[in-house]
Amino acid sequence: MTAANDSAFIAPLDVWSFRGNRIFGEAGSWGQAQMPPPPSVLSGALRSAQLVRDGIDLTAFARNEAEHPTIGSRDVPGAFTLTAATVARRGAEGRIEPIFPLPADLVPIGARVHRLRPVSLDNRLKTSSALPQAPVLAGAQGKPGGQRWLTAAGLRRWLADQEVQAADLLTDGQLWRIDERVGVALEPNLRRADDGKLFSLQALACQAGVGLAVRVAGCELTPGLLRLGGDGHGAQLVPTAIDWPAPNYEAIAQNRRCRLLLTSPGLFPQGWLPTGAQPENRRDDGAIRFDLHGVSGRIVCAALPRAQVVSGWDLARWQPKPAQRAAPAGSIWWLELDEGVAPGALRKIAECGLWSEPCEDAVRRAEGFNRCLLGLWTTKP
Repeated sequence: MTAANDSAFIAPLDVWSFRGNRIFGEAGSWGQAQMPPPPSVLSGALRSAQLVRDGIDLTAFARNEAEHPTIGSRDVPGAFTLTAATVARRGAEGRIEPIFPLPADLVPIGARVHRLRPVSLDNRLKTSSALPQAPVLAGAQGKPGGQRWLTAAGLRRWLADQEVQAADLLTDGQLWRIDERVGVALEPNLRRADDGKLFSLQALACQAGVGLAVRVAGCELTPGLLRLGGDGHGAQLVPTAIDWPAPNYEAIAQNRRCRLLLTSPGLFPQGWLPTGAQPENRRDDGAIRFDLHGVSGRIVCAALPRAQVVSGWDLARWQPKPAQRAAPAGSIWWLELDEGVAPGALRKIAECGLWSEPCEDAVRRAEGFNRCLLGLWTTKP
């Protein structure tokens, strides 16, 4: 259980409009909602609220003329780092349960949850895979279900390499409903409705008790109100202790095999390969060398959903952020660890995220990208 000042529940006071990176606003365009939003949306709202509460002049901060002791300055982040951000719901006893995107190796079919397992394919089977093993779904018949979410209990089972049950999964409809709305584009000079320019967009109406959970490092969260997402809809920040699922680092170190799970979008210099991967250094069978924060081994298999694009709006500079291709949350890499990898090194990866030292992008790290968890991998290929 985390301390109450580093985790918080964000409760909606209205519908939320978290927009993706597709341009909309022209006549007839469509704005699709995204849930959860990119971590930069939440970290931006948290940092802005903290600056206001501590009396920092936002105009001076935007000009890089003011600094906050934990937020830092416009160009140089301080100690504040968003370390977790996900959907959550309040239970019957008031406890907050984080809800996670489904790991890429879980496939719900009918009343069962099947798992992709790494398999060494016959040499006569030619594939485009860059790794020696392929994630295979064996013995399952039927069509996979739609979008699913994983409860905290289900993620704990996944981290321990136990079977995930159908009861551990949730659908979108159990968490929110889509509220379709019509917007009117504005004429920028006259600041009035532009003739004939209607567009549609989605808003999210959360079910009772459903919101977002966040966790930060380097800063204490204080209660208050937030402007969150498109159109600045209201939300309430409630610091509270949250029981975040955690890996068993000692068991992973002893087992010398693990699954690396991405829990927020990953911005990696080498595309689908996580920071620490060395594709130029391969074993005879093609396994890729991995070395980061004292964790070394070989990547032997991977399962990633389709890449997404991460961008956003820089309020301080009043310009769009660069569009970057990202590995989605839920992406998985299977690793065979070298002998002697210590539990402390495994813990450091989870605490620091998939960033090098020195960090490739301190701003994106503070925003909460490249966060991960390590799960046991006990089943043999």
